[in-house]
Amino acid sequence: MNARFRTVTFLAAMAFAVPALAGAPKDDAVAKPVKTVVQSVRYERDAAALKLFGSEEQGKFLLGDAWTKGTDAQRKEFIELFQGLFAGIAFPRVRENFKNLDSITYEPADVKGNEATVASTIFIKHPLKTQEMKLKYRLVKDAAAWKVVDVTVLGSSMLQDIRDSQVQPLLNQGGWDLLLTRMRTELAKVQKK
Repeated sequence: MNARFRTVTFLAAMAFAVPALAGAPKDDAVAKPVKTVVQSVRYERDAAALKLFGSEEQGKFLLGDAWTKGTDAQRKEFIELFQGLFAGIAFPRVRENFKNLDSITYEPADVKGNEATVASTIFIKHPLKTQEMKLKYRLVKDAAAWKVVDVTVLGSSMLQDIRDSQVQPLLNQGGWDLLLTRMRTELAKVQKK
């Protein structure tokens, strides 16, 4: 997992985090997990934030057909490693960027069965300029709760980028064993920092 992985996860985490700061309506069940993620990341309760991600859904997308071919232990470890990498790389950067948040607007959720999308525009005010980013979040309903699965930033899906540039090449090269080994190595590096 390289610098591109870090950049993509940073953008994704920032995208997940910022919309809730605008004050989502209390009765908006789709926006609520986003708001909770923000507060959890902001106050360094990363484990609580990670519970609001649709990790199994992410794994299915990232690994494609290989997901069902993996053992329960492999799937469980993948989720743990992916979450560890995501929290270790992206969340600290998101906390740093909270300092520059100016405002945000977002549209009501578009719900279709057990899937929903929420579009938003965030404004980051840096000392020299204000930056505008359009984002689209994809959520799934897991049992009774909505879970954040993916975000599209600048027209690019976080999960698709990670799948195409990181996960699938490793799977093709060495299957589950190589993928998990590389993820363990990267997580160890992140945890040393």
